Amino acid sequence: MAMRFDGQVAIVTGAGGGLGREHALALAARGAKVVVNDLGGARDGSGGSATAAESVVAEIVAAGGEAIANAASVTDFAAVQAMVDQAMAKWGRIDILVNNAGVLRDKTFAKMEIKDFRFVVDVHLMGAVNCTKAVWEIMRGQNYGRIVMTTSSSGLYGNFGQSNY
Repeated sequence: MAMRFDGQVAIVTGAGGGLGREHALALAARGAKVVVNDLGGARDGSGGSATAAESVVAEIVAAGGEAIANAASVTDFAAVQAMVDQAMAKWGRIDILVNNAGVLRDKTFAKMEIKDFRFVVDVHLMGAVNCTKAVWEIMRGQNYGRIVMTTSSSGLYGNFGQSNY
């Protein structure tokens, strides 16, 4: 029996490429409507554009799915709340949140500035908190919801130059 998500709505952060893109495509292929969130910046979090998210949305739509793009920064609670409001206005529910957004500031602890350390923590930790907080009451009100957190092996086992993980 195949796992299906028909009628469910998913938000996937950091979904413009890599693992987030794969999450978004897999959920859509199984029937979920997907908010493809990606700031569209470089791996270090600089820059920004909705192009990456729009590209994944185009793939989902071309395959017969339904999706919308969103370029909110997960570090900005107001922008995250607006993304959640956008999904609720379009589809009336949120069933799945995949907290996947991440950035890389690859320097040793000795060479890393506090602002770079803080930025990674803001995206990885507080970004997940912001997104989870924004959907929490919706999921409670539905008596249903699933929240998935992704991490890298650097977060689990450590890696040279990534003390901020």
